[in-house]
Amino acid sequence: MPFKVLIVDDEPDLEVLIRQRFRKKIKDGEFEFSFARNGQEALNIVEEDPTLDVVMSDINMPVMDGLTLLSRLADVDRILKTVIVSAYGDMENIRAAMNRGAYDFLVKPIDFQDLEVTLNRTIQELQTIKKGLRAREELAAIQHELGVAARIQQSMLPSQFPAFPERTEFEIYAQMVRAKEVGGDFYDFFLIGEDLLGFAIGDVAGKGVLASISMAVCRTLLKATAMQGILPGECLKYVNDVLTRQGDSPLFVMMFYGILHTNTGELEYCIAGHTRPYILSNAGFLTTLDEPAGMMAGAFEHATFETGRTILNKNDSIFLFTDGITEAVDTMGNCFSKQRLCGLLEHCAGNPVEEIVGNVMSEVKTFSGNAPQLDDFTAMALKYVGTRAD
Repeated sequence: MPFKVLIVDDEPDLEVLIRQRFRKKIKDGEFEFSFARNGQEALNIVEEDPTLDVVMSDINMPVMDGLTLLSRLADVDRILKTVIVSAYGDMENIRAAMNRGAYDFLVKPIDFQDLEVTLNRTIQELQTIKKGLRAREELAAIQHELGVAARIQQSMLPSQFPAFPERTEFEIYAQMVRAKEVGGDFYDFFLIGEDLLGFAIGDVAGKGVLASISMAVCRTLLKATAMQGILPGECLKYVNDVLTRQGDSPLFVMMFYGILHTNTGELEYCIAGHTRPYILSNAGFLTTLDEPAGMMAGAFEHATFETGRTILNKNDSIFLFTDGITEAVDTMGNCFSKQRLCGLLEHCAGNPVEEIVGNVMSEVKTFSGNAPQLDDFTAMALKYVGTRAD
């Protein structure tokens, strides 16, 4: 049986190029391609052909764009892998696509050798998943096992607060609510020597058990590297280099890693494709920690990651969150949004970190009600109280 691939792109020349590039594999019965010019055409083909294995879609198309198509494909009750095509560096759309369930991505202009490697890797992943699903059907105790996995995953994250009761220079608090039994969000914090506090938040692309395993790998790798005391940019570069060498299955993670100098308030940080955190001053001013920002880890081999620097003044706080918070939906499909989050944070100036995080999580839960969520909610707040001398 050939592997069936649907190409969704409004460029008519792409069909000719793909048929030419894969002519031998098509002739040998290894691949079978079909083509659609927009997301609606693709959705119709998917509904009519239950044997399709892979959908490769452009993002910008008429009638129905690629991101909308991904959201609609999430409702299809079968095993189907999607690969999206985007402009190089278009992190916003790439991240949105990954959150909607895309397995991998390609950048324009398309390198056909890279396309072939990506298709082969995606198909291998499909075969693995199908084997896993067949095995899972034989396990009557799957729900129990997921419950055990959730408890194990939760036990890996810091949960004792106050985390460092003997330290008066800072306060830190974090909370995570999963969309499913297990998920891909994580957070962590740890002392590096006497005067450095490392802290991180991340979101592994994907959902479910695979994402939870990937989360454990990323968190462990990040902490082991960070404990060497190197700059955040160097730390995330090493994490990226390790992840990109795992060629059997791509592992993408959006994360923020920072180091607070507890004796000065200096903050060193690196943003790898993650949502930008907010700095909340004691006076109530809210600013975004924008630059420098880089690609998510695991996407490109030899990518560079810059270290940014800023100062937290006495009683300033930094609020970090995964995009599951701003993208949480209510029963009408409306998003919680960054605007609503900012308005909430502006009223939290000077509050203890546990109250800041607790208020945000409470508001998100109230907003979303009983609506099913696609992503985890994770938030962390760190306040610089001042030096011990203060």
